[in-house]
Amino acid sequence: MALSAQGLPSGPRKRQVGTHLSEINVTPFIDVMLVLLVIFMVTAPMMQSGIGINLPQAETDSKPAEEGLTLTITKDQYVHIGDSTININLLERRLTEYFYNKPKKVVYLQADRDLPFGVVVRVFDITKKAGIELVGVLTEPIDIKDKRK
Repeated sequence: MALSAQGLPSGPRKRQVGTHLSEINVTPFIDVMLVLLVIFMVTAPMMQSGIGINLPQAETDSKPAEEGLTLTITKDQYVHIGDSTININLLERRLTEYFYNKPKKVVYLQADRDLPFGVVVRVFDITKKAGIELVGVLTEPIDIKDKRK
């Protein structure tokens, strides 16, 4: 065996198998995802509607029993469907388009308490013309302070 000038064996060198494994440590990633999941679970019920309206109050619970479309009517008589705002005159066409080929036709109405009742009746009439099978009304629970009066 010949030696090199540095005193190391010369000739074909064997590659040394590295002991380093290139694995990704996913534990911190999972920790962050679980924290985000908890945050979304806590905040999701609070994100029902971004439209500021004052709902009328009722003693009974008015949470939706089944899936449906939520219509929000503001004091200025504009109808909000999700993120879009439409004029009340275009509501029937929009509802007909939305519920085309859908088996369940359910609408939940949340109207500002200062809205004239005639507007609410008009929306009920429009939903009936559009073929909606069930219309529910969403309210806020009565405050305990208000109930004592």
